[in-house]
Amino acid sequence: MKQLLIIRHAKSSWDFSTLTDFDRPLNERGHRDAPVMAKRLLDKQIKIDAFISSTAKRAFTTATYFAEAYGSEEKDIIKIPELYHAAPPTFYDVISRVAEKLDTIAIFSHNPGITDFVNELTNTRIDNLPTCSVFAVKIDIDNWKYFKKAGKEFWLFDYPKK
Repeated sequence: MKQLLIIRHAKSSWDFSTLTDFDRPLNERGHRDAPVMAKRLLDKQIKIDAFISSTAKRAFTTATYFAEAYGSEEKDIIKIPELYHAAPPTFYDVISRVAEKLDTIAIFSHNPGITDFVNELTNTRIDNLPTCSVFAVKIDIDNWKYFKKAGKEFWLFDYPKK
């Protein structure tokens, strides 16, 4: 049994009009929400074996808050540039390459692709994943390479304002 946590980056700042979308940082609320959401997962005693993130600043910063809460370091986060505004096929590809030994992984990415992706996984539908939300599924596989075709069971959905 494998477990996948899909996490949309925390709230980003639009205060710096000279920055590219890729380089936008988190705003004050984003810096507040990310550690809170990480703690909620810890409180549920959910173990995370790997943190996998888009390299965009807001997603990677969100991932660092979660990694830190779990006692991991920034250098331990797996950076995947393709997760920046990824479409569902990219998520499937990234997940299929995850090491078999990892049982629970957390992926940090962006809308609209992340919402499209979670809506393909189970019968649970989300109109729009809020910032810093966590959508999770359990998968009856022993190797991530079988993820795409495997049956997936809705596990949890949580977000900062819940």
